[in-house]
Amino acid sequence: MTRDISAIRRDYEGGSLDEGNTPESPVNLFQEWLTLALESEGDDGNAMTLATVDSQGLPHARVVLLKGSDDRGLVFFTNYHSHKGSELANVPHAALVFWWPSLSRQVRIEGSVEIVSEAESDSYFASRPRGSQLGTWIATQSVEIPDRNWIAERQKRYEQLYEGQDVKRPAHWGGYRVVPEMIEFWQGQPSRLHDRIRYERREGEWVKYRLAP
Repeated sequence: MTRDISAIRRDYEGGSLDEGNTPESPVNLFQEWLTLALESEGDDGNAMTLATVDSQGLPHARVVLLKGSDDRGLVFFTNYHSHKGSELANVPHAALVFWWPSLSRQVRIEGSVEIVSEAESDSYFASRPRGSQLGTWIATQSVEIPDRNWIAERQKRYEQLYEGQDVKRPAHWGGYRVVPEMIEFWQGQPSRLHDRIRYERREGEWVKYRLAP
């Protein structure tokens, strides 16, 4: 029997989030929350939903992995020829959502998107496991393929091609940086009376304010 999802309830609990006790920069608060999330969520702590818009204004979303974060923005890597790559080429703006259930916390981020430097993409690519490096050559992400054998055949071909040598980064694969214009922190509270603190960049400066649950 299918479970009645309308009856599912969870009472969120967490420490209070007050604008008076938050730093002036949302980057600092995000790093604090991310550090705790990586401890409590394990290897899923850096998973984030990436939402993009295509040339017709239709939204698309998927989960990707955060691979870098600093004052410049948040970095992830992918195939530039993928659907999200094509969408970002047409509309270079995106939204991110982090959900950390063990902490009853969510972070929403919106901003412009830029391609990171080739040196940054090269550096990260070199740090990846060899199988993941080969994977960037084996399959052009998001294209239609006939079956799983197509992947197996190409995998064998590229393993032979790069046998005994380093795998170089293909030009169609690299990083994007989401440059935040808005960051919202959500801390779950009992009775759905959650804490929400939003930061917005205005004329180059961050301003913060509280939102109703």
